[in-house]
Amino acid sequence: MASLEEQRQSRLAKLSLLKEKGVDAYPATSHIEHSLLDTQKNFDTWSAAQTSVTVGGRVMSFRAQGGLIFFDLFDGTARFQSLLKKDESVEGMFDLFNDTVDIGDFVEVTGTLFTTKRGQQTVQVQTWNMLSKSLLPLPEKWHGLQDVEERFRKRYLDALMADEVRERFIVRSKIVTLIRTILDGAGYLEVETPALQPLYGGASAEPFVTHHNALDMRLYLRISDELYLKRMLVAGFPKVYEIARDFRNEGIDMTHNPEFTMLEFYEAYSDADKQMKFTEQMIRRIVKDVLKTEVLELGENSVDFSKEFSVVSYFSLLNKFAGISDPETISLADLTEKCHEYGITVDKGDSRAKMLDNLYKKSARPALIQPTFIIDYPAEYLPLAKRKKSAPQFVEAFQLVIAGVELVKAFSELNDPIDQRSRFEEQEKSKAEGEKDAQSLDEDFIEAMEHGMPPAGGVGIGIDRLVMLLTNTKNIKEVIFFPTMRPR
Repeated sequence: MASLEEQRQSRLAKLSLLKEKGVDAYPATSHIEHSLLDTQKNFDTWSAAQTSVTVGGRVMSFRAQGGLIFFDLFDGTARFQSLLKKDESVEGMFDLFNDTVDIGDFVEVTGTLFTTKRGQQTVQVQTWNMLSKSLLPLPEKWHGLQDVEERFRKRYLDALMADEVRERFIVRSKIVTLIRTILDGAGYLEVETPALQPLYGGASAEPFVTHHNALDMRLYLRISDELYLKRMLVAGFPKVYEIARDFRNEGIDMTHNPEFTMLEFYEAYSDADKQMKFTEQMIRRIVKDVLKTEVLELGENSVDFSKEFSVVSYFSLLNKFAGISDPETISLADLTEKCHEYGITVDKGDSRAKMLDNLYKKSARPALIQPTFIIDYPAEYLPLAKRKKSAPQFVEAFQLVIAGVELVKAFSELNDPIDQRSRFEEQEKSKAEGEKDAQSLDEDFIEAMEHGMPPAGGVGIGIDRLVMLLTNTKNIKEVIFFPTMRPR
């Protein structure tokens, strides 16, 4: 088999031949009249009337048989067979096609529709034009890209050659579109907030740092939209949402990518309980409308979205799965020993909250298969959430876990500026003690809150993880078209 460079040189020679014949291999304009999908749908009518059609796309297969050339076109909507006959096409068209066209080229063809003896819908080509001459070959039809790293780096080829990959991203788009439809229908306003921020906040994570030359100031890529969306509540917008790219300077694994997509929505005069009901309805509708089912087969498990979602407390999960009978009072030494039992590394400066959370993730979360809301988190876990009136050591918050994946984090938003300052100050202490992803004290946000922020319920949903779940995908890179990759 010819090497990649030999194949490229062969295609360059064909490009030169096109130029010699006065053919522009990269014209600015095409004359395509119909998509291939529309051609399929209208085939009976157009073929009966012997209507001349001009269609086009990428050549995906090429079969020459004497004076005949069969080739398949793909335009992103459908595949369609074309037939070029030497004796029944414009003079010179057959030889030019045979001498210059390769699999991967984009061409437009003009001809009439007919059905072959094998029942294949086909366009018989009278004339054709080159739209874009490809200089590198496509992967083998039957094997595609086999190297996983190459699949992610060259996603354009991965999606072109694998129908299931392309379909996964179509499903992702449908999910995002439906989310907008649901929120717009519920009276939410879609807004945009800064991706470059003078102070990062709204989540516990390390940021990416950059510098703005003209202002001579340090800026951070946002780790969350939360604090700016709450400023929108202060501004008098009662229901707001944003679907945004967030950035966290963290490790890359099966469920984490440094750049990811989050949905956050906030409703004034709401709370965690109301948003829990709304979130359950939203997730159930997405599954039913996009996937046309209420039961998903995920690996060895069937996840039933038709039933009411379970609700359990955070500490009860630690008790049941990690064997910690007293999560509130367990000593630091005993907690460290318990982490070591589960093979969890404890770094200097790790807080009790972080150690307990690591234990939960290792012992309990993988066991939560059916949709489960987790409530009653310690107040130090979520410094932006409102305390429970009946138990101030906890906050009014929930997470939604399905098939062992955290999809949603939400709470009754803290709108007491004095308590908020105190909670931020505790975070600053943790940061001084070595907690890298502790949150920062945001004076500007506190000032906005002091002008008065209504009580509210806020929800954050990881779009990438939601798509992973609904497409039964185990690696987040499979649902991000261009994931972050280490250079070769």
